Amino acid sequence: MRSLLLLLLIPVMFLVACQPKETQLPPSRDEVDALLDDWHEAAANGDFERYFNHFENDSSIFMGTDATERWTVAEFKPWSKPYFEDDGVAWTFTPTFRKIYFSDNGKVAWFDEELDTPNLGPSRGTGVLVKNENGWKIAHYNLTIPIPNSIVDDVVEEIESELNKSAE
Repeated sequence: MRSLLLLLLIPVMFLVACQPKETQLPPSRDEVDALLDDWHEAAANGDFERYFNHFENDSSIFMGTDATERWTVAEFKPWSKPYFEDDGVAWTFTPTFRKIYFSDNGKVAWFDEELDTPNLGPSRGTGVLVKNENGWKIAHYNLTIPIPNSIVDDVVEEIESELNKSAE
């Protein structure tokens, strides 16, 4: 009886072992580019819902250029809504250069991008994206204005002066 059971079990084990493994496609830079480009376009077109649908959830983080501008998406939505409603353009950030990196498992991406902006001048955005069942989503974004080293001392002095004014 044991021999018969073993004879039946061996082919089953062979079939299980020979099943193709689930293959994971390499992450797509094109998908990440498309998401970020659409996100920037949504802001330029004043499309509030489309813009915020690109975030992972209401706990995702958006950091602006001012030291006080660190928001969860839940906090950022009410702050930014008037910008989307006023004239149909929240802000216009045009990427001029972007680097994208992926985690080994292809489920996390981080990026940095150089931006052309009419109100801030040359700017930089950096962020982290996660891939879930709905595709790539922004978990964290940080907008900065790069300061040339040749003027950093003057900028630091201006910042300190501004902080001292608000402390008075």
